[in-house]
This record gives sequence, C-alpha cells and structure tokens, in this order.
Amino acid sequence: MHYLLLYDVVDDYVDKRTPFRPQHLALASEAVRQGELLLGGALAEPADGAVLLFRSQEAAEHFAKNDPYVHNGLITKWAVRKWNTVAGSLL
Repeated sequence: MHYLLLYDVVDDYVDKRTPFRPQHLALASEAVRQGELLLGGALAEPADGAVLLFRSQEAAEHFAKNDPYVHNGLITKWAVRKWNTVAGSLL
C-alpha cells in the first residue's frame, strides 16, 4: 500500500515555482531521508500537475501542509489517494 499526493497547479507553474524551489526540494529531500517519500515530480507536456509517492497518508498530508508551493498559491488543489500497489520493486 502506498499513497499518492496529487497536485493541481497554476498556469505558468514552472516559471512561478522558481523562488520557492529550493525550499520545496529541501522538504522533499528530508522526506526521502526519513524514508517516507519514494518518488516525486511534476507532470510534463503539459506541466499541469505533480505526483508524489509516499509510504503513509500522514507523511503525504504533512508534506502538502508544509510545502512552500502550497503556502504560496502555486497549488490550486491537492489530494492524497490510497494506492493499492500490486507490482514493482517498491512493495
């Protein structure tokens, strides 16, 4: 079982995230170090969202609630979805 943190983003997200990117990546690095964040990144072509894969719902929610992208209005909506993982090396 894993949890997906799904982000919907503002228009021109890639450009608007620049001032907040170091803090966002530091938060992500800490979540990786703690073993909670497994994968994460922005969707491409178009860059209209992002997906992050977590081990727990609590970790995903904590990330979103502390993310500078959320705090600075770059994320228009976020949700955590339970994912019944059935294949892959991260089981």
